[in-house]
Amino acid sequence: MASSQDFTHLKLRQAHRRRIIRDLCSANSSFNFPGKFKTFDQIPNNALNHLIVDDHHGVIYCFVPKVACTNWKRVMIVLSQNLKAPNGAPYLDPCDIPIEVIHNHTVHKTFNKLWRRFGRFSRPLMHHKLKNYTKFLFVRDPFVRLISAFRDKFAVPDKYFYKEYGSTMLQRYANISSPPASAQEAFAAGIRLSFTHFIQYLLDPQTEKKNPFNEHWQQMNRLCHPCQIDYDFVGKLETLDEDTEHLLRILGLDKYIHFPPGNENRTAVNWERDWFASISISDRRKLYNLYEADFKLFEYKKPETLLNE
Repeated sequence: MASSQDFTHLKLRQAHRRRIIRDLCSANSSFNFPGKFKTFDQIPNNALNHLIVDDHHGVIYCFVPKVACTNWKRVMIVLSQNLKAPNGAPYLDPCDIPIEVIHNHTVHKTFNKLWRRFGRFSRPLMHHKLKNYTKFLFVRDPFVRLISAFRDKFAVPDKYFYKEYGSTMLQRYANISSPPASAQEAFAAGIRLSFTHFIQYLLDPQTEKKNPFNEHWQQMNRLCHPCQIDYDFVGKLETLDEDTEHLLRILGLDKYIHFPPGNENRTAVNWERDWFASISISDRRKLYNLYEADFKLFEYKKPETLLNE
């Protein structure tokens, strides 16, 4: 159990994280980035699909893939009590919820769905909830998140990601004009997408001309709009256990919710050197520029050694 001294430290940490975001989002800050000066009402509804709402407890969670979002989605399902277990009662333990249910977008009540239900009345409703509910998100080091996304979606056979992205990357960047039809076939033939191909894809201006980035590598600020939404709590994966305990305590749920244990196979920051070894310095710098707003807003150190080796 955290002592009152620990709690004071955690409160100061939150105040600091929130102040950094506020300062960088203010018109006085010289740091500009896409979307900074938009108002909340200028954000299209389909860009609000990461804001999960729990009306029971007055909580809004912006989920960022690859940042403990599976476990936080489990918690939001338990809080909302809108999903029934096979016995007909709502799930009470986050660990009991089947994995295939957690990422089923029909399960979660999001801001995007408010629009479908309430049409033009949805925006005043959103403003009301943003003003009165406790809003939180969890972030992580942007480069480590990219490595994690690559490991999860391309370093092992993934049917959907291979079909939607992998085969295109192989054609464009690995000069394979007719890639195998499926991830299984590609892996069986020894055809693997490399991290270098993935980075080339991210840096290619053509990529976003077609479609916005997939949520697993979309910039965190573009998923959660921290300049338009004044988050009450900014958690980090690097301090997940402390931050989770602190947040559940703030919400008055620490006695009620047991947060599921984390994934032991977590991508480590000190892996960055190895993963980026094959990426040119100029591409590393371009990549940093692409994710610079995330580094600065969420106060992650600029990886100087990677960018200047």
